[in-house]
Amino acid sequence: MARRRGQIDEKKSEAILDAAATLFADRGLSVSMEEIARVAGVSKQTLYNRFDSKLEIARAMAIQRADAIVAPLKTTAAPAEVLEALALLLLERICHPDKVSTMRGVMLMSTDAPEIAQAVYEAGPLRSLKLLAAWLSDQTRAGRLNVPDPEDAAEMFSGLVLGHGHLRAMLNVPQIDAARRLRRAREAARLFVAAYAPPQDRAR
Repeated sequence: MARRRGQIDEKKSEAILDAAATLFADRGLSVSMEEIARVAGVSKQTLYNRFDSKLEIARAMAIQRADAIVAPLKTTAAPAEVLEALALLLLERICHPDKVSTMRGVMLMSTDAPEIAQAVYEAGPLRSLKLLAAWLSDQTRAGRLNVPDPEDAAEMFSGLVLGHGHLRAMLNVPQIDAARRLRRAREAARLFVAAYAPPQDRAR
C-alpha cells in the first residue's frame, strides 16, 4: 500500500532529526547542514524546506523529546501511575546508555552557541516542567493531590527522579541499569504522591 505524501514527509523529518542527533553528539556545532542532509538521506533543499537552521533543528529535537516524556500526562490514570510512567520515560531519555551521547552533544553546543542551548532548554526541559506543573494544578483542583506551588514541585520531581543522571551524562560515567531505573521511577512516584497527598488521604 502506497504511503500518503504526509507520511513520506514525516519520515523525512524524522530522518533529519535522527541524523542531527547523531552528528551533534559526535561533533557539536561543527556539523554543517549539508552533512545533516547527507546522513539523513535527503537533499539540501528538502532539509531547508523543513528547518532553516541548526537552531531550528535543535529546537525540534527538544520538542520531540519533551512530547515523548510528558505523554503520560494525557492519560486519566491515577496520579501515582502517571508519575511513575513519566519518571520511567524521563530516566530512559536521560540515563539510558544509548541516549547519553545526545545529552553531551547539547552540552557541547552550550558554550559555542548559547542561543541554541537556550532554545533547547525552553523547547525541551522547561516546556516539560510547565506541562507537568499544569497537570499538578489540575490534579490539585480535582482533589487528587495537594500541590501549593506546582512549578517548584515539578522541578523537585524531576530532581528526585534523575538524581545524578545529568552529571553522569556530562562525565561519561556508567548510568543506572534498567532494573534500577524502574525501581527509581516507582519509588519517586510513591514518595511524591505521599508528600503531596490531599488532607483527607493523609488522615487515613
